Amino acid sequence: MQQIFLFALKLLKSEIQFTSNINCKIQINIRMNIQKNHVVTLHYTLTEDTSDGELIEETYNAEPLAFIFGVGMMLPSFEEHLEGKSTGDSFSFTLEPENAYGEYEDQAVVEIPIGSFTDEAGNVDRSKLIPGAPLTMHDHEGRAYRGVVQEAKIESIIVDFNHPMSGHTLHFKGEILEVREATATEMDHGHVHPGGHEHD
Repeated sequence: MQQIFLFALKLLKSEIQFTSNINCKIQINIRMNIQKNHVVTLHYTLTEDTSDGELIEETYNAEPLAFIFGVGMMLPSFEEHLEGKSTGDSFSFTLEPENAYGEYEDQAVVEIPIGSFTDEAGNVDRSKLIPGAPLTMHDHEGRAYRGVVQEAKIESIIVDFNHPMSGHTLHFKGEILEVREATATEMDHGHVHPGGHEHD
């Protein structure tokens, strides 16, 4: 009788262990897919034209890129190539100018009178108006326009308001490091908190 009881107990333990293993495997295999309002963390390499093109930037030697998917933080065409992917997935795709930052437009290069750069005292700080210097200007409705000084003249400044990547074909290659749901605070603040932790 005792032998039968011990055999039944051993069989029960085996069944519990077997069930536990199944549950663990099911849990491991469940992966969250990239979708709207999810935080995506990834590493990428950005090159011009193709994967063998000139290196523009990469994150592998720095902090990975983290953003909230589907809320306008990234290019729509960039997100289209990532939607549905999961942690551990790789990606490689090319964006033509019309799907990235647009074609280069000559009319976006504007000559602005030097008087537009005076301070309250009527002075102009020309040290900030040298070729290559970034510049932000606002219209009468308060909208901001970011550009780069192309040329500094005596009576005017020529500013290029094209995006630095306009006219370029961009190739992205990388891997998804993490996918998780954005917290309510992240959605409210409009940016990612490291690890999803709250801050003041």
